[in-house]
Parts: sequence; structure tokens; C-alpha cells
Amino acid sequence: MLDLKQFAFPMLAFFVMCPLAIAVSEDLLFINYHIHVTNDLPSDLPPGVPSLHLHCKSKDEDLGEKVMFKHEDYTWDAKINLFRTTLFFCSAWWEGKQQYFEAFKATRDEHRCRIYHNSCLWSVREDGIYFSKDSLTWYNEYPW
Repeated sequence: MLDLKQFAFPMLAFFVMCPLAIAVSEDLLFINYHIHVTNDLPSDLPPGVPSLHLHCKSKDEDLGEKVMFKHEDYTWDAKINLFRTTLFFCSAWWEGKQQYFEAFKATRDEHRCRIYHNSCLWSVREDGIYFSKDSLTWYNEYPW
């Protein structure tokens, strides 16, 4: 009869090493991804008065709340962890509107953000939060 240890250990090793093998094969664990969030909101506020409030964090790291002026760019770096579960999410507030968005999700962004200098580009606009993988074409992924 098959001993539980003989069966369980190889199965456990397979499920632990499989994601690592996929990621390491493409060196994805060693890439520094650059996440950019730009305030592209219209503003009728006087100069020097911020129009966007942004709070970004991951499970392990709180980047804090950022008060952003028109055309200001907020940037941070992230690396994909061993199990490809790296996630940075943000809340944006503007003129009574609030939207949550995932600024970096390893399984979604590990390939699409490599196209333009390993950067995930976000633009907060009047009708939503846009994503671009090349700084040329923008998609409204999170409408207000």
C-alpha cells in the first residue's frame, strides 16, 4: 500500500515548484516593474490646490495617501513574488467620486507591463481610470 508520505511530498513539491519554474523560466521574479499613476483630471481649482486624492498599498506595504496636483505623476516599483500573487491596489477620490483599482496584479500585468520599459501606466481622467501598456493607446478599465 502507498505510504501517505511517499505520495504527499512529491505532490506538495510539484505544486510549490511549478509556479516558480514558470516564473524563473522568463526571469519574471527579477524584473522591477514601474507603476505610474498620473492625474489627468480637469481642474477648475486655483493653481496649487490638489484635485486628486490617491491611496495605494499592497498586503505588506502601505504607500500612504497622496494628494496630487493636475498632471502630477505618482510612481513606485514592484517585483513579482515567488507565487505570483503580488498585488498593489489603490483608491482614488475626486469631486465626490471614488474608485478602487488594481494598479499592479502579477498574473495580469507580468507580460502586458513589460512592453513599455516594464511600466504599468495609469491615467486618472474625468470619466474613469485608464490603462496603457505603451503610452499610445489607453483603455478605460475602471469607469467612475
